[in-house]
Amino acid sequence: MKSIKLFALLAMSAMLSCSGPEKPNIVYIMADDLGYGDIGVNGQEIITTPNIDRMASEGLMFSQHYSGSTVCAPSRCCLMTGMHTGHAAVRGNRPMRPEGQVPMPEGTTTVVGLLKDAGYVTGMFGKWGLGGPGSVTDPMNTGFDEFYGYNCQRHAHRYYTPYLWHNNERDSMPENLDNNFETYSQDRIMEHCLQFIRDNKDKTFFLYAPFTIPHAELQVPEEDRANYMGIFEETVYKGGGSYRYQEYPRATFAGMVSRLDRDVGKMLDLIKELDLEKETIVFFTSDNGPHHEGGADPEFFNSNGIFRGIKRDLYEGGIRMPFIAWSPGKIQAGTTNHIAAFWDFLPTACELAGVNAPEGIDGISYAPAVFGKKQNQHNYLYWEFHEQGGKQAIRKGDWKAIRLNVSREEHPVTELYNLANDPGEENNVADKYPEIVQEMDDIFATARTSDPDWPLLVKEKQSER
Repeated sequence: MKSIKLFALLAMSAMLSCSGPEKPNIVYIMADDLGYGDIGVNGQEIITTPNIDRMASEGLMFSQHYSGSTVCAPSRCCLMTGMHTGHAAVRGNRPMRPEGQVPMPEGTTTVVGLLKDAGYVTGMFGKWGLGGPGSVTDPMNTGFDEFYGYNCQRHAHRYYTPYLWHNNERDSMPENLDNNFETYSQDRIMEHCLQFIRDNKDKTFFLYAPFTIPHAELQVPEEDRANYMGIFEETVYKGGGSYRYQEYPRATFAGMVSRLDRDVGKMLDLIKELDLEKETIVFFTSDNGPHHEGGADPEFFNSNGIFRGIKRDLYEGGIRMPFIAWSPGKIQAGTTNHIAAFWDFLPTACELAGVNAPEGIDGISYAPAVFGKKQNQHNYLYWEFHEQGGKQAIRKGDWKAIRLNVSREEHPVTELYNLANDPGEENNVADKYPEIVQEMDDIFATARTSDPDWPLLVKEKQSER
């Protein structure tokens, strides 16, 4: 009998050893200002995205996944900390000089720090936006072993930049000085990203790839734009603000999305080439809805799909994002309707890594949904936005509530939509469901923590003066 039990234990051990490491590699790819409808699998008819579409066909699509915010910095803070914008330390795009955005508080618990403590090699390649160079939460002070890319969101408006950051040092590209267009930053970022995978193929790694495309300004090498030249009428962008003149904004934007797609394909192909696909989970998403800056035309491309709104809106088009989880052989292909958001990534990564998520966060792990198991649900999701008069939104089941001008009006009107039969938020039904409106207003009153650094409501604005 003992020999039979011993044989069974040895057999089970062998099976476990053949299934790869208990802790998977985690890759999180995040596009910048890519809309829900900018990829083929979500209905895009002009721009071709074969690699992202292949990833979707081989992986699990989340049809109801939301960004942390409707602009860059707070969305990234939600992703890193597991907090929604009512509790996050960074709730808006606020610059610091001479370079970077305001940092998170020193000692902030982040997903990268937790994974590093769990034994992961950690790398980031792309755009940060959560603390200027040398600040308490620049990438190298937040848990990354390697960083390459842009620290500052304003700096990231230039694709032909004279420098990028590599860890704490500038990687100079003098060939781009004097408005020369020689080295495209996305290409340099991708080189480091792929090398990180090669260098750590025998280790357990977390790779965060917050790419900058297709954020403005609209620039892409001619090889990517060529496929779209001459197939539709152009409206010349004459330049203004942070962005330069662009003669072919539509073809350029389409080329940027195609280049993003090509780079996603390179990452997936390398993971397969190194025989890591069963040991690696790759996530793909975007940080917020599509933009109209620099000559971009989301209406022309139907970038928000069936949804209302774009970047800086809290309607679905500003915050509902494409989201794919990919790991052939481990994740079953298909679609899930689980409602999730950026602040769920931290507890998800912790569950995948086999460590406890910190208490008091807003996120709920979606790892069960990824693997087809019983999934806990949010009671509600909450967003706030500090520009354009102040906005708030709640998603609770099929109901969506939105309030505008909360920084200007002491009693803002609550709009109410039923997303089950009105995903485009065309019909405000607040007058038909006063009890639901009251429930949402109660949540608005309690979902957020007042923060003197991020006053939102009228009373908070008044006390600021």
